[in-house]
Amino acid sequence: MATHEVTNQVPPLVDYDPAEYPVVLEALHRADAGHALDELHEVGRLAGSAQAQEWGDLAEAHPPVLKTHDRYGHRVDEVVYDPSYHQLMTKAIGFGLHAAPWADDRPAPHLVRAAKMSIWAQVDAGHGCPMSMTYAVVPALRANPELAARYEPLLTSAVYAPELRVPATKLGLTAGMSMTEKQGGSDVRANTTTAAPQPDGSYRITGHKWFTSAPMSDFFLVLAQAAGGLSCFFVPRVLPDGTRNPFRLQRLKDKLGNHSNASSEVEYDDTVGWLVGAEGRGVPTIVEMVNLTRLDCILGSAAGMRVGVTNAAHHAAHRSAFGATLIDQPLMRNVLTDLAVEAEAATLAGLWLAELTDRAVAGDEQASTLRRISLAVTKYHVCKRGPIHAAEALECLGGNGYVEESRMPRLYREAPLMSVWEGSGNVAALDTLRAMAKQPETLGVFLDEVKSTVGSSAELDAAIARLEGEFGDFETMQYRARRVVGQMAQVLQGALLVRYGHPAVADGYLRTRLAGDRGDVFGTLPLGIDTAAILERSTPKLA
Repeated sequence: MATHEVTNQVPPLVDYDPAEYPVVLEALHRADAGHALDELHEVGRLAGSAQAQEWGDLAEAHPPVLKTHDRYGHRVDEVVYDPSYHQLMTKAIGFGLHAAPWADDRPAPHLVRAAKMSIWAQVDAGHGCPMSMTYAVVPALRANPELAARYEPLLTSAVYAPELRVPATKLGLTAGMSMTEKQGGSDVRANTTTAAPQPDGSYRITGHKWFTSAPMSDFFLVLAQAAGGLSCFFVPRVLPDGTRNPFRLQRLKDKLGNHSNASSEVEYDDTVGWLVGAEGRGVPTIVEMVNLTRLDCILGSAAGMRVGVTNAAHHAAHRSAFGATLIDQPLMRNVLTDLAVEAEAATLAGLWLAELTDRAVAGDEQASTLRRISLAVTKYHVCKRGPIHAAEALECLGGNGYVEESRMPRLYREAPLMSVWEGSGNVAALDTLRAMAKQPETLGVFLDEVKSTVGSSAELDAAIARLEGEFGDFETMQYRARRVVGQMAQVLQGALLVRYGHPAVADGYLRTRLAGDRGDVFGTLPLGIDTAAILERSTPKLA
């Protein structure tokens, strides 16, 4: 016998199209990339489906398992994934979220890929790692034209081929990078892994890598010390003769989040590799790969914010308390609107950086210079905002948000990764200073970009003036790096919103983030913000 009737529970957020997010659609229209709208909505409809959400749940619930030996005792060093992971990889590569932009001659391929990536990211974060690395490896690999000519067509292929085989015999490839070591972390120049040249032109690599994600990728770019200094090497899992390259998986990392992605420790023991770029030029060779994976960190953090505010708004629109729907309660509207403003600003910045990537790849030197400093600035700030945004979005669901079935705890666990990966907060902030020191023109280009909006907003004009004042004392700049870089990021986001954003979102951002009319947590917006217009843009539309 039933004891009660369930009421006032929120319907599942399923069978909707998350690509109906105005800030993404507007970015594609601005770039004359309307040709990609059908593709984007195809990604969105699947991302919002029950089927794709189940794949993500299963991949999270059944993490990869390390298999070091076969039944006969032979070393195999393989990782076994849940079938759902392979479903996700098949779809992601089919959607072109890997290296596809490098072979796409349509307008704005990197922006289009960023837009699709930001929508698909809500299904599962872990399989985004091999997507990101495969995307980012191409410009670095081009430092060895012979290797690039052989493997780039397979990297851009729309076929997912997970089995370990000779790379040249496969229909599609994925790639990774293997840089950090126990003693150095981000300080890769402290690496001790060595590379000894061989008569046939190859090198033999020996050493240990502390973090190597997606170890079942077909090849890796590996940093090792050669006679000429720290160098970059192409290291395949399977050698051209069909034998396994020594690639000893010692263990998989037990991580806070990102459970569907295998992150491993690897021993290289006389492992065969080929030089990419010149000896001693390992960091400059791989730096563009790092820049592109940093772009994906920004997109990932922004996507997490969008997912958080979407789920919070959906919950509030269907849940009642104290006689009214939550979304109609003034204080909840304040919180949701504040979260939505943050998500839109972060998304706009990430997509703008992707558009700069298109221009830089096409040979625009000014775009390349602006992108160099803006990537570091935005990586620092947006990825730092992710965890506190996730925490507030989770709280909007109350106790239901703390339960795993809501998927909000998974969002919360994922959020810190984007700040840690590809350089923690300090590394990103200091990299901004390094850019200004090595390429002084970067600061001028950055300031010119934000000052192009002067006269549009009193709050923005005042913030730009304050920012310029921060550069009068370079002796203490390293101590003040987080403060200054955070200001740079907020001024940049404010300028982008003034130029491209919705007026209500821009107003909310400028009055709070730049003029300082807010408290120290989300939900402290001042009176006069157009909450209705902002929430309309962030509340999902169910079919």
